[in-house]
Amino acid sequence: MITSGQLRAARALLGIDQRKMAELSGLSLPTIQRMEASEGVIRGTVDSLMKLVNGLESVGIELIGDGAASPIGGRGVRLRETVASPETNGTGKDGRPGFPGDREG
Repeated sequence: MITSGQLRAARALLGIDQRKMAELSGLSLPTIQRMEASEGVIRGTVDSLMKLVNGLESVGIELIGDGAASPIGGRGVRLRETVASPETNGTGKDGRPGFPGDREG
């Protein structure tokens, strides 16, 4: 499974636009746009989803599922379940950018 957020993050890591993502995966630009605009897990035909995942994997993107570790290492993206509340303005306990309680001390 791949979420729309993972797709957008993968494109950002690669530094490519939606058109290039479509070329890379063998899908149409409107299909990539629809996938990125969806909420949560991307829905589509098995063929389209496989093309997308295979295209990402071919350029080194590893999709990390919820609760899964990345055994190979390297860069990645993960969204924590706990997010900053609007009252904290996205800063940690020490006032630096981050999530409340994300750093010790």
